[in-house]
Amino acid sequence: MNIKDIKLPELKLPEIHMPDFKLPEIKMPELRIGDLVARIPIIQGGMGVGISLSGLASAVAQQGGIGVIAAAMIGMDEPDISKNPDEANRRALTREIRTARENTDGIIGVNIMVALTNFAEMVKTSIREGADVIFSGAGLPLDLPQYLTEGAKTRLVPIVSSGRAANIICRKWLSKFSYLPDAFVVEGPKAGGHLGFKPEQINDPEFRVERLVGEVVEAVKPFEAEHGMRIPVIAAGGVFTGQDIRSMLELGASGVQMGTRFVATHECDADVRFKQAYVDATESDIEIIKSPVGMPGRAVRSSFIEAVKDGKRKPFTCPFHCIKTCDHTKSPYCIACALTNAKKGKLNHGFAFAGANVHRVKEIVSVRELIESLKAEFEGMGLAPTPA
Repeated sequence: MNIKDIKLPELKLPEIHMPDFKLPEIKMPELRIGDLVARIPIIQGGMGVGISLSGLASAVAQQGGIGVIAAAMIGMDEPDISKNPDEANRRALTREIRTARENTDGIIGVNIMVALTNFAEMVKTSIREGADVIFSGAGLPLDLPQYLTEGAKTRLVPIVSSGRAANIICRKWLSKFSYLPDAFVVEGPKAGGHLGFKPEQINDPEFRVERLVGEVVEAVKPFEAEHGMRIPVIAAGGVFTGQDIRSMLELGASGVQMGTRFVATHECDADVRFKQAYVDATESDIEIIKSPVGMPGRAVRSSFIEAVKDGKRKPFTCPFHCIKTCDHTKSPYCIACALTNAKKGKLNHGFAFAGANVHRVKEIVSVRELIESLKAEFEGMGLAPTPA
């Protein structure tokens, strides 16, 4: 018999039913500040002199983050800014908060620097207009709660650069106002703009934001325990990808603040030439400058900065008196005018503040696209991180 003629019985294997198996979903958590609930733990940093106004803030809020309007010289485009700067800034802030409210039902905050000469008026205006949050840094906002009016629901969030500063604010606010901060933003030295560090601390690993987050989290724990409340800590300065956000949350932060990424969006209120300066920037273009306000600042190199470094003064008069620490009689230029020019795209007559990772920005996208990409990176959906 030929072996080919042999027929083997048909074997039937029993059906094996495997249980459905799905990897656990990793979603961005909510960020709670008091009874405010942001759908995603992202705060858009407040970028002054017209970079983050109602356009950017409302777009971020609409996507579930916290959008922030910056109060610093917000009235620079008002016709009477030189003759009546206080009224011009107050009017502009009122308009921007109201416009943001018209464009979103999300969470809108205002960033108000302690160093502003009109700090009190900007705070009062923000509370009167019902801003959800006030973020306040560039100095310790030791008296901020005194401006709260009866029935006001505005949350107060200091921006600090150390656990010691957080401890001081908690103690002062408790003793004077029986009030604790609703959250803290801890900003590391990789942030853009004015930095709350000495020049020698900026590149010192002891002051990296990853270390500062843990320091501030530990500083607020005793106050949380004693008063039975949660004081979220938000990490800021150098946060660039969704993976960075996850890392900060794993270190104990409740959320992050991001500024640089949001500049390179269509909705950012700056001129497109300002945004393009971010896209074109290389790592060697980023430098620490000595600001007229007496603090170091991180900026993108420009011909204006080079001229100042060469000792060329930009003569000006100062009708604004916008920053308490600025001595305009000794300053080589007006920083408010320089930043306004940059915001309008006139970078030969000013410069763009930016974070340490600005050279990683490769294109201008919508706020929605940016946040969706951050979510995808955070959730590990197979998207590669933004290249360094």
